[in-house]
Formats: sequence, structure tokens, C-alpha cells
Amino acid sequence: MSVSVIIPAAGTGSRMRSSVSKQFLVVQGKPILMLTAERFQECEAVDEIIIAAPGDQMASINFLVKEFRLSKVVGVVAGGAHRQKSVTNALRELPAHSSITMVHDAVRPFIRKQVIIDSITLAEEHGASVVAVRVKDTIKQAKSDGVILRTLDRKDLWAAQTPQTFKTTILQEAYARAERDGFVGTDDASLVERMQIAPAIVDGSYDNIKITTPEDMELAALIASRFVF
Repeated sequence: MSVSVIIPAAGTGSRMRSSVSKQFLVVQGKPILMLTAERFQECEAVDEIIIAAPGDQMASINFLVKEFRLSKVVGVVAGGAHRQKSVTNALRELPAHSSITMVHDAVRPFIRKQVIIDSITLAEEHGASVVAVRVKDTIKQAKSDGVILRTLDRKDLWAAQTPQTFKTTILQEAYARAERDGFVGTDDASLVERMQIAPAIVDGSYDNIKITTPEDMELAALIASRFVF
């Protein structure tokens, strides 16, 4: 079995209100993207990593990959206008022997090794797996005018994170169908679900935050001070 990881990192991060793209902001003395990639570099279950980068920053990322000795990074490819296109471009560069593919947000650097391993195991068994955490808040469904329709049953609700992990052939087919149908999903799993494949949930961690706002940077500093991979 060969496990590949795709890290889409072509976003601009407008919500961060920074002149620097969020994946290049520094946490623990390292660009967030490099910190994220290091998690998979250090996990023995992972064989190779592909990063989808902004076209004008590919050289910079290749330099960082060498500086941080990320030997598992086998390719830095040009990303697209949106996340789904970036993953599509990366999928085209997967090694032919890849049997499991994980997709992980560039700005989720606090993923734990055991969660990565559990994700791979469940994807092997079910064809797909998604890291998620139980919703803590009461969730309301509302109409477009803001009037509440109903209260959803919290015990059935999960907040999806990444990595999202798939048998490579399943993910490739899901992306091919989405491209053919002009479908754009909110995450990778939504494309696979269109094939009537139900991903298994991997119990994640509330520390596995997606760093997208200035407030998240403050929280990231706190998590980093006590994080154990």
C-alpha cells in the first residue's frame, strides 16, 4: 500500500487581513504550510506529499521544501482558482502506485499522528474517511430571511475537518465525475458521496483548527505551546 497526501495551498486567505498569504504566516518559528507538511513527513504511514501552490509562489515553496528537508514532497504543482481545481491538478501528478490519497488543508498544522493512521485504516475498510468532531453548539436551520425553521439534533451532527482520506481510484473517479457534471463541492467527501459512498468518521480533535483569521493565529500560538504530535 502506498499513501499519498495532497495539500492544497493556493488560497489567498482574504479573511486573515494580511499582505502575506495565510499559509506563509509563522507559527512556532515556521511557515504554517511547512509545519503542516512536517506532520505528514514525520508519519511513517505516509509515502509521498504533493503541494498545490499559487503559480507565482511555486519557486518559493520548492525552496522551503528543501530548507525544511521535506523529502516526502515529490511535487509542487500549480493550484487553481479554487480548492477543487487545485486538488484536481494534484491528482494528475499522483504516482501510479498510489493506493490511498489523503487531502489535508494547508493551514491545519495541529493534526495528530494517530488520527492520520486511523484515517488511512478506515479508508482502506470503507473506501473513504473524514476526520470530524462532534458539534458543541445547538444548531438552528433558518430560512433565507433569517427566521428559524427548526433546531437540528446535535447528537447527529459533526463538524468536518481534514484530512479526508480515500482509496485513490475512488477519489479520482469522484473528481472526474464532478468535473464532467460541473459540480463544485464544499469538501472532497461531498464529491465522493455523490457516488453513493459513505465515508467513515474518524474522531478528531478540537485542536485541529483551520487557521483563517487573526483570532485563529492567537489560538494557534496557544495550541502550539502544548501540542504533542
